Order: sequence, then structure tokens, then C-alpha cells
Amino acid sequence: MEGLGTVLGVWAHPDDETYLSAALMASCVDAGRRVVCVTATRGEGGSQDPERWPPEQMAEIRQAELERCMAVLGVTDHRWLDYVDGTCHTIPDDEGTARIRSIIEEVRPDTVLTFGPEGMTGHEDHKAVHRWTTAAFEQVAAPAARLFYATITPEWAERYVPLLEPHNVYLPGTPIPTPRAELGICHEFDGALLDRKISAILEHASQVEGLYAAFGADAWRAAMSGEYYRHGP
Repeated sequence: MEGLGTVLGVWAHPDDETYLSAALMASCVDAGRRVVCVTATRGEGGSQDPERWPPEQMAEIRQAELERCMAVLGVTDHRWLDYVDGTCHTIPDDEGTARIRSIIEEVRPDTVLTFGPEGMTGHEDHKAVHRWTTAAFEQVAAPAARLFYATITPEWAERYVPLLEPHNVYLPGTPIPTPRAELGICHEFDGALLDRKISAILEHASQVEGLYAAFGADAWRAAMSGEYYRHGP
């Protein structure tokens, strides 16, 4: 992607990065840009089928899924913060901010991607990552660097949120759409890039199989064909 420069994405769980930024990351990698992806937890609380995905093995399962996903996208610099899934809101904000601040100081990103204040879905881990990343960005990012918050458009919400409601993806009050005219990044794509994003998402099998089956291949492909961001502060 032209103009994004070095990109740093900061997310809460394995698969957040893929739904929200897989095509952006792959496009930047293909253009020779540096891409760094940070994940706060290993998603160990995310077993949706205890027989197929034993809860005590979820950290290892989801780590392997994310590693395969990163390989599909060509991202070679991934970092774990190693917090426990579901506990990020209990971590002192000063601590979480310091962890992200040190990464920003090292990477010197031109573009930082993360959640908005509502955490996209309302998840407390997402909201904590937003706070940490925003504070760290404001403290040490380069003057020309830009911070973007993941969002959706009203059109996307109207079409796809009803399909997601049975799966309890969004807590009450979320997601919060952003009108197209107010987007900072509107990345819509098809063809090989969309194929690549779908392949990356399907590597997160422990999380996505039920959603994929409920949507069907065509609706899933359409739903995944855009990545949207609004400007941070």
C-alpha cells in the first residue's frame, strides 16, 4: 500500500489481525514494506469445541494457527506480549503502554493499526489494547506517524452484522460504523489478494469453522473483501 510505510499492527488475540488487516499486511509485504504484528495473548480461552479443541491445549493450537497465517501473508516479524486471554483489562495501563512503547521506539512505524475505543466488538481485551497502543503512540511515535482504528462501514454493518448476531461476535453497542467519507483507510480488494486473505483466515480453524459454515463461501468472501480504518487522535 502506497503511503503506509512501515506498518505496526497491535491486536489482542490470534485472528484479530487477519480479519482486520490481512490484506493490508500482505499488500505492504509485497511492496517491500516492513510489517510488524503484535498479539497480546495466545487466545487460550477460545475453545469452541472442547473435544476437538481441548481448552488446556488452546494456547499451543492458536499459536500454531497464527504462525501458519503469518506465513500465508508473508509477515516474518510477529511478537507476543504473553498476557492471558481475557485478563488484559486487569493489567495496569502503565505496564501495557510501556510494552507497546518499547516496540514503537524500536520499530519506528509510519502507520500503526489497532482497535478503536470500543474495541470493535466490545471485548475488554480489545479495549485494553486500544488504550495501551494509543497512549504509547502519543508518547513516542514520530511526528509524521499515523494511528488508525479498525472500523466498518454502515453498508457492511447493514449486510453482515445480522448474520453475525447468532454467534455473539459483538457486544451491545458494537460495532460502531464509520461513514465512508470519514475513513482514513478504505482498502477493498478481490482476486488473488482476497484468496490470500481467505486462506489466512481459514488457518485459524479453531475459531472460524462455525462462522464460515454459517455464512457460506460466497457471503464469507464478500464480507472479507474490505478493511476499513478511521483516523486515531
